[in-house]
Amino acid sequence: MQITVLSGGMGGAKFLQGLLHAQHTGLLPDGEITVVANTADDIWIHGLKVCPDLDTVMYTLGDGIDLERGWGRREETWSAKDELAAYGVEPTWFGLGDRDIATHLVRTQMLDAGFPLSQVTQALCQRWLSPIFGNGVRLLPMTDDRVETHIAIADAEAPSGRRAVHFQEYWVRLRAEVPAEAVVVVGLEESKPGPGVVEAITEADLVLLPPSNPVVSVGTILGVPGVRKAISATPAPVVGLSPIVGGSHVRGMAEQLLTSIGVEVSAAGVGLHYGPRSTGGVLDGWLVDSLDADDVARVEAAGVSCRAVPLMMTDHDATAAMAAAAVELAGL
Repeated sequence: MQITVLSGGMGGAKFLQGLLHAQHTGLLPDGEITVVANTADDIWIHGLKVCPDLDTVMYTLGDGIDLERGWGRREETWSAKDELAAYGVEPTWFGLGDRDIATHLVRTQMLDAGFPLSQVTQALCQRWLSPIFGNGVRLLPMTDDRVETHIAIADAEAPSGRRAVHFQEYWVRLRAEVPAEAVVVVGLEESKPGPGVVEAITEADLVLLPPSNPVVSVGTILGVPGVRKAISATPAPVVGLSPIVGGSHVRGMAEQLLTSIGVEVSAAGVGLHYGPRSTGGVLDGWLVDSLDADDVARVEAAGVSCRAVPLMMTDHDATAAMAAAAVELAGL
């Protein structure tokens, strides 16, 4: 079975661990998994190209992630960050760990040499994915083009009464504690799908939308011109899993960003936002948490098959069960 997953960072990476666990324990059949990862969170810091979602997936599947933080390298040190701060070099709010810097140095050197991000990612994955999963997992950037998410926030001193900050500043420095007034993804409309992205969708047996942020993770992947067309064309069923449980996001800032684009913060609200594939949306199936069982009827009334199952990724077994439920809902 060939499965393609449109993934953000932490939530997507944890779901992928469960999907692989389901394969390794026989809960699901073996097969190739292709991960199309969001790159609109990318940022240039201290002259280095940082790709948070690509790296979180790569480190997580390669068993190098810091499990407590959910991002960055395990057993990290911060000497370079402290020295940069001592020199007064900005920004000080975005810290690069000493081990993590090596990844960004290699990536930046390869980009400067003319290699596209897709080839750079493939080279980095030779270290992180191949030793453990062989050729069973492919990690693809959603695009090789520069795309960056910015968040508009209120600013009384700005002429317009608001200003735009990079997504990472909103998330890391501001901790998503100020209202998001708008989401602006710079360069998205001019971007093209990365090599292999369209084929990964159209040639899949199943396409999954994990419980990643529906606005700035899955949403930006779907916003790359050609991706929705590929989803419309694929014969594979498309099944998503709600990132909203009991009326709130489990982790992250989905609630703030859904509010900023006028989407109801509920399992049904996100499912209806994605919409049924039969009428131009992207979903054939939608899983909601058992706490949100009352939302099932609303989603099914819109033309999307829906089931309520436990969706808390408490451990690999629980997450594997989620993956198996998605495959079952797809009828595979």
